[in-house]
Amino acid sequence: MKQPEQLVRVQNFTVSSDGFGAGEGQCLERPFGHADPGEMFAWAGATASWPNRTDPGGSRGLDDYFTRDFARNIGAEIMGRNKFGPQRGPWTDHEWRGWWGDEPPFHTPVFVMTHHERPSFTLSDTTFHFVDGDPATVLARAREAAGGKDVRLGGGATTIREFLDAGLVDTLHVVVSPVRLGSGVRLWKSPDELLDRYHLDVVPSPSGVTHHVFWRK
Repeated sequence: MKQPEQLVRVQNFTVSSDGFGAGEGQCLERPFGHADPGEMFAWAGATASWPNRTDPGGSRGLDDYFTRDFARNIGAEIMGRNKFGPQRGPWTDHEWRGWWGDEPPFHTPVFVMTHHERPSFTLSDTTFHFVDGDPATVLARAREAAGGKDVRLGGGATTIREFLDAGLVDTLHVVVSPVRLGSGVRLWKSPDELLDRYHLDVVPSPSGVTHHVFWRK
């Protein structure tokens, strides 16, 4: 029997209307810089399936479908160092272990791309590995750890562009928020930049965001 293909997927990556995945001035207190994550991710936070929901209710429909799909068949995640934390250069504080708290939302091995490796560690059911390598090398490790499941490319925007430029992304789901940032870390100037390599469906949501779903030609 033919083994199912291991896809590299971007899931629920949210950008501003002008194409930025994060603002300027990222710091410990502001992981998204001058962008307001509550505003950027309001579409997901309002859904019934939002994992951090503490009260009953929430919306169903299109946004909820994508929120539920975030973890489907994912066996490992790759992220850039900026998504893990604000430190740059050599690690100076091994006690601080990321923005994600004691119960990170990944529930899989996570491979953090960095030029400054450090020992792996586990929080709950998520193990963070710190790897220095090009996208293809890091992806090979993530695929092995994923145990036949897909690999999610978690971001940020710079890391996603690196994998796109290397031809390693199979599907992308990008959510365009009506928020305008003006500056920051850009994913694209226009989604049309990817149309030489990908098919695209654009689906507006009643919440005000627009879902962009790309898959390889």
